[in-house]
Amino acid sequence: MSNFFDEMYADGDGVVRPHYREFEAWLAEQPPELIARKRTESDLIFRRVGITFAVYGNDAGTERLIPFDIIPRILPAQEWAQLEAGLVQRVKALNMFIHDIYHEQNIVKAGVIPAEQIFRNAQYRPEMQGISVASDIYAHIAGVDIVRAGEGEFYVLEDNLRVPSGVSYMLEDRKMMMRLFPELFARYKVAPVAHYPDMLLDNLRSVAPVGVDDPTVVVMTPGMYNSAYFEHAFLAQQMGVELVEGQDLFVSDNAVFMRTTRGPKRVDVIYRRIDDDFLDPLAFRPDSSLGVPGLLSVYRAGRVTLANAIGTGVADDKSIYPHVPNMIEFYLSERPILNNVPTYQCRRKEDLDYTLANLPQLVVKEVHGAGGYGMLVGPAATAAEIASFRQRLLARPEGYIAQPTLALSACPTYVESGIAPRHIDLRPFVLSGKTISMVKGGLTRVALKEGSLVVNSSQGGGTKDTWVLEK
Repeated sequence: MSNFFDEMYADGDGVVRPHYREFEAWLAEQPPELIARKRTESDLIFRRVGITFAVYGNDAGTERLIPFDIIPRILPAQEWAQLEAGLVQRVKALNMFIHDIYHEQNIVKAGVIPAEQIFRNAQYRPEMQGISVASDIYAHIAGVDIVRAGEGEFYVLEDNLRVPSGVSYMLEDRKMMMRLFPELFARYKVAPVAHYPDMLLDNLRSVAPVGVDDPTVVVMTPGMYNSAYFEHAFLAQQMGVELVEGQDLFVSDNAVFMRTTRGPKRVDVIYRRIDDDFLDPLAFRPDSSLGVPGLLSVYRAGRVTLANAIGTGVADDKSIYPHVPNMIEFYLSERPILNNVPTYQCRRKEDLDYTLANLPQLVVKEVHGAGGYGMLVGPAATAAEIASFRQRLLARPEGYIAQPTLALSACPTYVESGIAPRHIDLRPFVLSGKTISMVKGGLTRVALKEGSLVVNSSQGGGTKDTWVLEK
């Protein structure tokens, strides 16, 4: 590994960055057997609590422990301030874009984004056209993936606006670090993250339907076989609200009700962790057993709030991602604070030609893909994999984007051979309601395989606690 920004060390001579000096001094004092014992303890606790990740694909039905690394990712206050300002700006523009798409469509009329990229997008929901949603907010919870490149500059890699996950791991990683190493939090003034569930609940309550003063909020899950079920149950428990499945809800008198032991109870806000397609079998997939028949009609009438809104995915598709800087300038008349990664849209002939000529150097992603599936990491791919991917690109170029292979920043990480640098990203969580808010922190994901740039849990990645230092 070379030519990457090291989060802890300033140069090749091992000079420690100022915000890591206390940690590095502490680490040097720790006997290896103590660290090994603490790492084993963390694995046992995570497994006992049930912090696992269900695996799809070849290993379907198995559950993996998401590896947790005890070396935190530390960000100074001034770096976080820049990130926070850029994230608030970006999510504000994305919400304005989604509202515009389902109403006036000014950005299309102005020629900023081609109409076919929106209205032929699989995530565009014509059923939402002209529908008013509470406070004009569509992406109530956004998980924005941030990477740091060669010289230390931040880039937005991806906007996750449908059902972003991972916040439970952010919270549990912090609890684990405080349990294992309380003395570290006496040396560092680390911004808290434990109040996220309270912020989330306040945010959800703030966007209740008009006229509802004391809203009933629920978390709606597809069920225990979903890969993020632990998180659904965790957040419901932390917020003190009911965790429900579609079968627990029903529509009557143009309202949504929850079945309880005391009889039906009106539900006002649904934090849904189910994709659009499965929400209402009367409106979307008729074979869905996960949804609530008639839910869309209540939603269209403004008598229930869904977070995130139906149709939000039109803004987090990878084919729309290249246009987000233009959205910021169009809606806010501001320059983007955070840059996108340079992106080639393979639906354009010149971009496709460039991509095909440079496949061994590029990362190519499906525009509707997620979780690290269906992508090509050119520098790590075999000649046969590149040849196969070339045929997929030629057959359906509009389904792909390509990006340069960024030298993602790395953070020292415990691996089998000891402490070694491993590439990381960061997913902060942005809450949009009456205001836009976020805790100072996020989920740091780490690629545990040497040289790997794929940090997704589904691809064997781990997590770290993220420390944002107070001023």
